[in-house]
Amino acid sequence: MKVLLLKDPKDKDSGPDPYIEELGSYNLEATLIPALSFEFTSLDSLFEKLSHPECYGGLVFTSPRALEAIKICLKEKSKKEAWSKSLKQMWNIKPTYVVGKATASLVEEIGLVPQGEMAGNAEKLAEYICSREKPNSSALLFPCGALKREVLPTVLREKGIPLESLTVYRTAQHPDLQESLSSYFSQQGIPASIVFFSPSGVKFCLQHIQKLSGDLINQVKFAAIGPSTAKALREAGAAVSCTAGSPSAQDLAAAVHTALQPRSRAL
Repeated sequence: MKVLLLKDPKDKDSGPDPYIEELGSYNLEATLIPALSFEFTSLDSLFEKLSHPECYGGLVFTSPRALEAIKICLKEKSKKEAWSKSLKQMWNIKPTYVVGKATASLVEEIGLVPQGEMAGNAEKLAEYICSREKPNSSALLFPCGALKREVLPTVLREKGIPLESLTVYRTAQHPDLQESLSSYFSQQGIPASIVFFSPSGVKFCLQHIQKLSGDLINQVKFAAIGPSTAKALREAGAAVSCTAGSPSAQDLAAAVHTALQPRSRAL
């Protein structure tokens, strides 16, 4: 059976995509189609803030894209040297809170130690942070996207834990999305399952998929990487067959495999 993944391929230099590998272990044939494109912004401001770890109580990352913004900064030789010589060590004295294994892996790539990756979503990460941080302490620096959800900032604000958000990327529809989807459906047919990886992916992809699937749309099992994506699907009128227990390739593949078994019910 075929599974369509609405996400970017993993960087070729870092080996095969884990989602394709995990789904393959269940004899599911997965294909990746990028749904989103990203414009990085405020990178000078981001590095300026990263240059003053003494002003902050730690870091919060809820998206791999925020780490990509930092990696872009570190491509500049002088900034990379400053990071390696002192800034990395100074930040490592403080906590770096993350959601999910993908974000945790990118945190490790820049030399920091992630905490809270098993929280799995912003709500649970907020609870984790609140259990470890004291009210009215130094602000946590939160590089994020323009479409960030307000759950984590709201919970921290209610508990008196300061959070300084900085928008470092904006999300748009991938320029090749419609063409890629049309090509996939014409060549591969309608997949058994389609996996959405963000509410933005639902916004940009669902209508195209409904048109391409026609009357057979109800045969497709829609899967979500997490609760916010599942909520976006339901709000758009789509039935959600499964949601990954955590935002990892292993949990997602297991959930899709179960959903594709006979008599699987929507969750």
